[in-house]
Amino acid sequence: MTRSPGTPLPPPKARRRLREAAALTQAQLADRMGVTRATVRTWESGRTTPRGRKREAYADLLKTLAEEEAARAAEPAPGPGTEAGASADAQPAPVPVVVAVRTGPGSPTDDADSLVLPAKPLTAQDAREAGPDAAPAPDATPASDSGPAPEGKPDAETKPGAERRPGPRREPESGPAALTPAQAFDALYEFGTPALVRQTFLLTGRRELARESVERAFQTAWENWPEVARDRDPVGWVRSVAYEYALSPWQRFRPRNRHPEPPPADPGDRTLLNTLLRLPARHRRTLLLYDGVGLDLPETAAETEASTPTAANRLLNARRAMADRLPELADPEALHRRLAEVASNERLRAAKPPTVRVGSERRARFWTRAAIAFTAALIGTTALTLRTAPTHYEPPVSPGETVRGVPPKVAPGALSDEELELRQKLRDALQAGPERLTPRLE
Repeated sequence: MTRSPGTPLPPPKARRRLREAAALTQAQLADRMGVTRATVRTWESGRTTPRGRKREAYADLLKTLAEEEAARAAEPAPGPGTEAGASADAQPAPVPVVVAVRTGPGSPTDDADSLVLPAKPLTAQDAREAGPDAAPAPDATPASDSGPAPEGKPDAETKPGAERRPGPRREPESGPAALTPAQAFDALYEFGTPALVRQTFLLTGRRELARESVERAFQTAWENWPEVARDRDPVGWVRSVAYEYALSPWQRFRPRNRHPEPPPADPGDRTLLNTLLRLPARHRRTLLLYDGVGLDLPETAAETEASTPTAANRLLNARRAMADRLPELADPEALHRRLAEVASNERLRAAKPPTVRVGSERRARFWTRAAIAFTAALIGTTALTLRTAPTHYEPPVSPGETVRGVPPKVAPGALSDEELELRQKLRDALQAGPERLTPRLE
């Protein structure tokens, strides 16, 4: 699994006190966390607590606010020459930071449980403390890069309520080079593939289908890389595509999916996996996202394309079904631990990043050529139809009708006795008029 939801948090009253000490409103804190104001209000009231990435980001932010409060308390009182409300070490504005994932020999990409991608803006001080693995985003301008104030005029940043004007941008003296799209994709693939393959295995119970689903999802991500690179949660984008592909109803018609795969060797793991696979697909996916991955309820509802109450009902029904068959997993923490153990016991491998990228490009070329061939065939068929189509109106031939009342045609036959007698009489009787001339030979 990806991460544990057990990051400690201060009490609700301490959370509100730290926010107010930093002069932040609930709306400003919600913008920094990427949630709504109502969510921050429930966190500070103690009605709900964040989970997963939101929990770790919230804990880091509260820790930063506590350190800033301790630093302000340790600062000496301002002298007479210092304006009221001014501070020698003014806290700079938050700077978005892009965290680069280390890859290569010795990198912890094989165990995705210890890797976390922060999704919150960090201050310049946090960026310096992050070490060489953190670099400011290309469109971010640190507060220290602003030019000096003109002589004879007080610095605008030292006045409370004054508007900060950005100074001239300067290139950083040192820092990690920007990653190419292929390098960024490879880093994301090595970071998210181990956990995604394990999660998809729990979702489907099939090792080969889990590997194929994750690889197909990353191929789709490479085809839509500009969109994925700007997404706030690239791993979540890929996870959603992998789950949709794995749970597609067309998978049941594939010949290799008609035969069951060997179950896990451990009897407890086999029982848990069979119990999980008995749940409906939507309930199983909701349970895996909430109790397995560690997403909160709104994120789970958004990823499953359902409303929050619907996701909550699915989660409760799935937990109830799991507790009925396995009473020892009625506790969500125990269920999360067992899901992580079952997923970690399976040795699931995937292809290398270059292989996935090449497969994605080959697949894109195939479908492009297929689309071109289909378009050419359609154009040819249309041209042939236009060439052979009639150019004028031809009335149809009316169907034949039966004509009645016409006597049948009589063919000549043998003469009767009366007819023979009449013919002989005409031949023997002398005709009135000139005699007939009979040609003779001379």
